[in-house]
Amino acid sequence: MSTAESTLGHGTVSWRADPYTDALRTGRGPLFLRRHDGWMLPLEVERWCARADAADMAVLRRCERAVLDIGCGPGRLVAALAALGHRVLGIDVHPAAVARTIRSGGSAMCRSVFEGLPAEGRWETTLLLDGNIGIGGDPEALLRRVTEISAPGGLLLVEAASADVDERVQVRVDNGRGCLGAAFPWARAGVPAVERHGRAAGWTAVEEWSAQERRFVALRRTTD
Repeated sequence: MSTAESTLGHGTVSWRADPYTDALRTGRGPLFLRRHDGWMLPLEVERWCARADAADMAVLRRCERAVLDIGCGPGRLVAALAALGHRVLGIDVHPAAVARTIRSGGSAMCRSVFEGLPAEGRWETTLLLDGNIGIGGDPEALLRRVTEISAPGGLLLVEAASADVDERVQVRVDNGRGCLGAAFPWARAGVPAVERHGRAAGWTAVEEWSAQERRFVALRRTTD
């Protein structure tokens, strides 16, 4: 088993912890990723469980043809893309997230990006939004995997951290009221780090923009 697979397996168990399940069920926070030193990153549960907003739509209008949403969560982007006429599939390791996506009318499956996926090598657009560049705790390994599942010349749309950071950490899901999930690896990457890890994994940055205090990068697959 590769490092990416083993870390993803750890993360899969952790994301099924009760704090996240409860938040998805109610559609409300508070919910955080808690670092070992006590620092906490707020998770925007209410936004994730609402309809796609203006910043989301600015990303989705850039999508080309068939779209894979990696870490789709409760499915707002899958639903919005379907409404725009795209063939779209969401994947997520959390059964409650996949169930909520399907209830919203979207197509989704409970699967890790590091496992076998439908239409590998043919996805024309892939999404890593809502901090999902952190999946597995190793952005370069994640982006190499996305290279494998993307079509030649494919488009990758990434939401970067708002700060210029490049860190790999252990975190736990925390509801702020004393309920914690198990520790798992995560990462944060600002725009320069996303572009640097992308180059190493066979991607070229072609655009970057900000919307509603969120930062995004579009990359084009450059490997054969």
